[in-house]
Amino acid sequence: MKVLPVEIMRRICARLQRLYGAKAAPRLAERLELLTDRYNLGGTCPLPGAGPLWDQGDALLITYADMVKAPQEPPLATLHRFLESRLRGALSGVHILPFFPYSSDEGFSVIDYRKVDEALGSWEDIHRIAGEFKLMFDLVLNHASRNSAWFANFQAGIAPERDYFIVSDPEADLSAVVRPRTSPLLTPIQTPHGEKWVWTTFSPDQIDLNFANPDVLFEFLDILLLYIQNGARIIRLDAIAYLWKEPGTPCINLPQTHEVVKLLRDVVDMLAPGTLLLTETNLPHEQNISYFGAGDEAHMVYQFSLPPLLLHALYTGNTRYLQAWASGLSAPPPGCTYLNFTASHDGIGVRPLEGLVPAEEIQQVVDNVRHRGGLVSTRSTADGQESPYELNITYFDALGEPGHADTERHIARFLCSQTVMLSLRGIPAVYFHSLTATHNDHVGVDRSGQARAINRRRWEEHELNALLEDPAGATSRVFHAYTRLLRIRSEHRAFHPDGAQRVLDLDEGLFGLARSAPDESETIFAVFNMTGEMRSLDTTRLLPEGISQDDDGSWTELIEEQAVEVRPDGSLELRPYETLWLLQPSMDPTERQSTQ
Repeated sequence: MKVLPVEIMRRICARLQRLYGAKAAPRLAERLELLTDRYNLGGTCPLPGAGPLWDQGDALLITYADMVKAPQEPPLATLHRFLESRLRGALSGVHILPFFPYSSDEGFSVIDYRKVDEALGSWEDIHRIAGEFKLMFDLVLNHASRNSAWFANFQAGIAPERDYFIVSDPEADLSAVVRPRTSPLLTPIQTPHGEKWVWTTFSPDQIDLNFANPDVLFEFLDILLLYIQNGARIIRLDAIAYLWKEPGTPCINLPQTHEVVKLLRDVVDMLAPGTLLLTETNLPHEQNISYFGAGDEAHMVYQFSLPPLLLHALYTGNTRYLQAWASGLSAPPPGCTYLNFTASHDGIGVRPLEGLVPAEEIQQVVDNVRHRGGLVSTRSTADGQESPYELNITYFDALGEPGHADTERHIARFLCSQTVMLSLRGIPAVYFHSLTATHNDHVGVDRSGQARAINRRRWEEHELNALLEDPAGATSRVFHAYTRLLRIRSEHRAFHPDGAQRVLDLDEGLFGLARSAPDESETIFAVFNMTGEMRSLDTTRLLPEGISQDDDGSWTELIEEQAVEVRPDGSLELRPYETLWLLQPSMDPTERQSTQ
């Protein structure tokens, strides 16, 4: 049996006690020690802190395993070829969305957590990709498929699964429960002992698991270690905020949920240092970042407020809400960072705008999305009303101009949004359809009946390759501009996730950041015109007070790879939606020292 670190095991025992009581904790700690012996983890892993967790070269692709398909080939093999031929050097990692056998929700209603869906490939295909890219796997903890063996055994009353799911009285007062959907919270099912009502937060096919039962926790500890052994370097904790249920409470963000995340963090730190936890909590900003804990929960949290804030700014030309949010971002705890994104397999969350943008302006964002062919998903509020929850649209079409297809302004506005995301402190994550400037897939919506299908198109490899080879088309232009931005970003330590970030005080319609390397060896000013009009930038407002630029007034602009000439008055004209990555002019060594 492995000898596990005493300090971490002491913390884990305390967590088990808080979750399951003093009497059960010692037995559960012993059970964990036995579990760890099943996997070749621990002794062969580097010690905590032995290497960096990330650097400026880290960027992730978000994709389904079958986003690109070719005849007579497992989609995972096709994806691997696409990654090698098109994205090597631009992206360091890949979030392959659930690739397990499933019954609904595009993989998030898992039938068997320990298998690769045969229609997609095999564990060997996963291993080949893991040999070249850091992989993110989804750990779908909140619920399992109605068609899973676990649920079949629950219905039949077979141990241990008979206690894996949550049964509730349909007459119980559950009005305090926060809902992400409008579907019923409880679903009736038949068992040999009569009808029972099970908890179904997301859909009748996704039956909520009972983490008050430690057997469920240990199932997922085993699955976690299996994923790490099979190449996962980032574990995404899906829908984690809803994990623990306590009638009479909102059943979201409960202390027990945070305790489970801390326990998972202790386990990966102990057995697989360098493996990262990412929490998926599509909630208002303060609730979202609470999953950093005190640096002892998630290594990464999504910037859920960023996608809708960017839409608002680019629709209105009003940057003050985006600027206020960015200015208020606190530095993550040591060893933690943000995951920045604008689009994913899900829609664009509306709730992350709460408290940041007035309600009437949130509605304007919703209306703008509808005007561009998007759909709006709703949730049930405490008073029984339906409220916008998610905007379903491709991010490329969300920034289009109705009635005008793929215009210069459309592409410039879209790339402006993406470059803001790439510039912010943290690690960027890019959805496949953002790279390919994909339009809304209304055919997919009609075929599936699911609003989210609008942004989940699958490509035939030959079709996508043809578009990528057409230099005049939006797909090729966006893909090559985007991957070029990623490669430039990877070469500059000012974009290191741990580097400092200062939000610039610029005129309305402009947004800007000063990013500095952790050792302050480099500073880059990222400046964006978020309007459809020419804007003048006063470059004297970029540098700290008392610091002046070079006498010749030139700055190095990284995207266009050229010197930018500043007017004698210090101003610089920006075209509509233009973005600049400006290298700070050289300083006298004494001036540089004074700014540190």
